[in-house]
Amino acid sequence: MNLPNKLTMLRVLLIPVFMVCAANRWMLAAGIIFAAASLTDYFDGHLARKNNLVTDFGKFADPLADKLLTTTAFLYMLVDGVCDPVVLAIILAREFAVSGLRMVAAGAPGGKVIAANMWGKVKTVLQMVTIIYYYFAAALADPADAMAVGLISQVLCWLVAAVTLISGVKYLWDNRRFINTAK
Repeated sequence: MNLPNKLTMLRVLLIPVFMVCAANRWMLAAGIIFAAASLTDYFDGHLARKNNLVTDFGKFADPLADKLLTTTAFLYMLVDGVCDPVVLAIILAREFAVSGLRMVAAGAPGGKVIAANMWGKVKTVLQMVTIIYYYFAAALADPADAMAVGLISQVLCWLVAAVTLISGVKYLWDNRRFINTAK
């Protein structure tokens, strides 16, 4: 297993650590763990492209690790009341639809692995920035600013929903040939 794929697996292993921190409302620790896990997303892709280490495993595992990490964080934000259930439903619907399409493409004659597109990367970065903002702001803001932190977090979550919807529609549209040829 090459270094970029090891970084992807590290991201997956950091999810339970993040969950313990978020569940115990250790907001700063949760923010630091999430930010560290998010940085592995940048570095695994950068190293894979720079050193010609792009693999089919990485094309599959990297977006899956991102989905696991961000969805887990949004679930905790839902519990905290800053992520609306509709936002989470949009995120989950997009992720299931894209994952389903990837499975159809992998099972098609010739077994195509579809990598993430630019909209998907923008979506992931916006999700990560939103989550990092929430956890750091919740940990470091003055208690008098809690309402502002919650409101800004909610606005960011709705922005995430919009970009997630756009990225999902674009991904499905660009790869509709796999839907049309599925048996």
